[in-house]
Amino acid sequence: MFNTSRGISMLLAMAITLLVIAFLSLMEDSTPTVLIVAGAVCLSAAYLLIYITLEFLIFKEVGNIYRVLDKIQKKNPGYITPKGSKNSISPLRKIQGSINSYAAAKNREIEVLQQNDAFRREFIADISHELKTPIFAAQGYIHTLLDGAVEDLNVRDKFLNRAAKSMNNLEKLVLDLITLNQMESGVVKFNFTPFDMAEVVQEVVDQLEDKANRRNVTVKFKPGSEGRFITFADKEKIFRVIQNLISNAIKYNKEDGEVTINLKATKNNITFKVKDDGKGIPPEDLKRIFERFYRVEKSRSREQGGTGLGLAIVKHILEGHKSKISVSSTLGKGSVFSFELPLHKETQEKLVTMFSFF
Repeated sequence: MFNTSRGISMLLAMAITLLVIAFLSLMEDSTPTVLIVAGAVCLSAAYLLIYITLEFLIFKEVGNIYRVLDKIQKKNPGYITPKGSKNSISPLRKIQGSINSYAAAKNREIEVLQQNDAFRREFIADISHELKTPIFAAQGYIHTLLDGAVEDLNVRDKFLNRAAKSMNNLEKLVLDLITLNQMESGVVKFNFTPFDMAEVVQEVVDQLEDKANRRNVTVKFKPGSEGRFITFADKEKIFRVIQNLISNAIKYNKEDGEVTINLKATKNNITFKVKDDGKGIPPEDLKRIFERFYRVEKSRSREQGGTGLGLAIVKHILEGHKSKISVSSTLGKGSVFSFELPLHKETQEKLVTMFSFF
């Protein structure tokens, strides 16, 4: 009642009327009739004057301001309705609550924009460096050949091969950027089909065998029973995820190290896990290794190749499968990367039958 102009007007008018009656009662010639008439007139006049003042000069204008602020705030995703503002007697307190809420939402928005701006600057610096490296390398080899080295067949072949390698790295970087951008924008479509993850892992292991041999890294993978690891996913993209994770485990492992790959099937999911014996990842870097171009050891990583986009692509592929990549690492002992995919329904039924049998 007392949070409207009428309620406040009545309350103030009654207070004024009581004061007037109390004052008149002190006069000797005041009669009850005079007091009643004076009280009625005073109450009516005070109520009308206060109501008109509050309603048209304060409440109406403040209400318009409040409604405009409310509409603006509700368009913001970070809007939070101020507690108790709607029940407040003071219209100014309602506006104050709205302004405070709006300011808090804007502060959060500014923080996000500042973070995005910092990320943008870092991203531009990283991509500039990543693009510059293969371009300058290829440019240097080509200009050397143009300056006369082309006459030496051994130098020509060696420099042409190196220039071609630099351009291949540039092409891979651009393709990875396009892929990542398409995934983030939702352009890439996923083709879900049933397939055996054990076969995909074995195919990746066979493909990376030469790379492992060059670093004297032993890759261990025992898939177990056939037909137990049928999942329903995009085979081509999951192949890329597994390829990236195993390749990194080999690349960042120690000499004569070991990469262990495990597949485990439960009643509902298949868990893929790859473990290496490398240096490990510092705790402060674990949260950032899935960012674009983020490298734990920048110079060492560039020497070993790669675009710095592999784990970012892995993250987006798994998110498209309603899954996520997990990582744990101990300095000096290595790292473990894992993710889960749903077990195919027919395989689920077989496993449930097997578990109930045992």
